Amino acid sequence: MDLLERAFSIPMRMPFRGVTTRSGVLLNGPHGWGEFSPFPDYDESASALWLAAALEATSEPWPAPLRASIPVNVTVPAVGAGAAHSIVRSSGCRTAKVKVGDDGDEARVEAVRDALGPRGRIRIDVNGAWDVGNAAAKIKSLARYDLEYVEQPVASTPDMAALRRSVDVPIAADESIRKGDHRRVVELEAADVAVLKVHPLGGIRRALQIAEELALPAVVSSAIETSIGIAAGVALAAALPELPYACGLATVALLSDDVVADSLVPVEGSIVVRRPAVDDARLERVEPADGPEQRALFERLGRARAALASV
Repeated sequence: MDLLERAFSIPMRMPFRGVTTRSGVLLNGPHGWGEFSPFPDYDESASALWLAAALEATSEPWPAPLRASIPVNVTVPAVGAGAAHSIVRSSGCRTAKVKVGDDGDEARVEAVRDALGPRGRIRIDVNGAWDVGNAAAKIKSLARYDLEYVEQPVASTPDMAALRRSVDVPIAADESIRKGDHRRVVELEAADVAVLKVHPLGGIRRALQIAEELALPAVVSSAIETSIGIAAGVALAAALPELPYACGLATVALLSDDVVADSLVPVEGSIVVRRPAVDDARLERVEPADGPEQRALFERLGRARAALASV
């Protein structure tokens, strides 16, 4: 199957986990657009899963939705307390995911609680940065802000299981699922919540299969994609049998531009289930000129194709 392929490169409004630009290749096929945009540190085998998700989007219809809109959280990067407060207040969301793991954690979480008020929900994301002892102490300290859950507080799945037995706040698994073996999460009873990301997991159908095997409440989260990639996450969230938590799909605002005219952004804390198409004028605005950057993106796509073909 011949696919239309177009590169993009979009600066972020602020650095996010060291990333300042989101770039990749958009693919267009019989069923629409797919996005291939693995992070720079992903190797060929991990990038192949992103390609599998993008190809699924172009070649197969997505599962029928079970809901018309998806509740979402606002994502608060590791910024100062004032900026965190402003991000939450302007978002319209009643749930916030706060990145933590540095000296500003408590001030940031306190500012978010103030912005949300007592009825809003706060979850924190550590990206595996703590060890078990430090995680237990930090979680117990931050628990006074009424945490909904803590996402990937420690790196390894066995450590997640050990930590879960020592704290009262629910534990969510992200990297333990998408970078590890999700069956170990089940075997070790390492999590209360599963975080699912379509592209790192290899597509909507594979994510649904993993969700079924995990048998945990699921949260669908983004990998900071354009609205083309976010649409796949929205489709996964819409297809899950149950959706008890707000999802981490309101991240288009972290980008300085988009490739569609009608971006998938929340209105009053929810995103309507729909699938926008690429807008040529918007894509031309973020398409890198012929040169080293564009060649590197297509070369990476080629390596992912080879890795996918060898699986």
